[in-house]
Amino acid sequence: MPLPKTDPALLSAALRDQPGAWEALFEAWGPVVLRWCSHRAGDAVDPEDAASEVFEIVLTRLGQLREPEAFPAWLHWQTRAVISRHRRRAWVRRWVPDAVLDAVDPGASPVYRAELSQTARLVERALDKLPAPQREVMILVDLEEHSLEDAAALLSIPVGTVKSRLSRGRVRFRQVAERMKLSPTDEPLIEEADAAVSART
Repeated sequence: MPLPKTDPALLSAALRDQPGAWEALFEAWGPVVLRWCSHRAGDAVDPEDAASEVFEIVLTRLGQLREPEAFPAWLHWQTRAVISRHRRRAWVRRWVPDAVLDAVDPGASPVYRAELSQTARLVERALDKLPAPQREVMILVDLEEHSLEDAAALLSIPVGTVKSRLSRGRVRFRQVAERMKLSPTDEPLIEEADAAVSART
């Protein structure tokens, strides 16, 4: 999935609170952020809540971005940070049920869960068992269909590093999938999960 074109003029207009600028920015990047959140959230995090938090950060911190062309990588980094916080909070809730946390209810978003098949959820669990650098690259390239170049730009790493992590990640994923009794014929269901998310954006 190609990334929206970064428009420095639009970013500048949003920072000046020009009419319609923020709306145009969110319209362009909202589906992308929701997609990122959906593929990284897991069962314990509501991707829509996480995406909303990402754009709250954009509203308050966009002025800190010095290079407009770095906006995609900056936005992706903010999304990863938000998901990481949500997942840590959800993990703590599992062990300390009475903890008072500003976190998403793990029982939220039943419609989203219902949209994904059991096999697709198993694929997500298999991905979750990969080392984070390999998982991130596989999600960007294999699940979200970003180019190697876009993935490298989003992660601020060389294309060669993307290729290396992708190769190792695919090998590791297949090993994990085999232990979970996921056959290669199930792998297209990654696309099924992706289509379910796309239908909601």
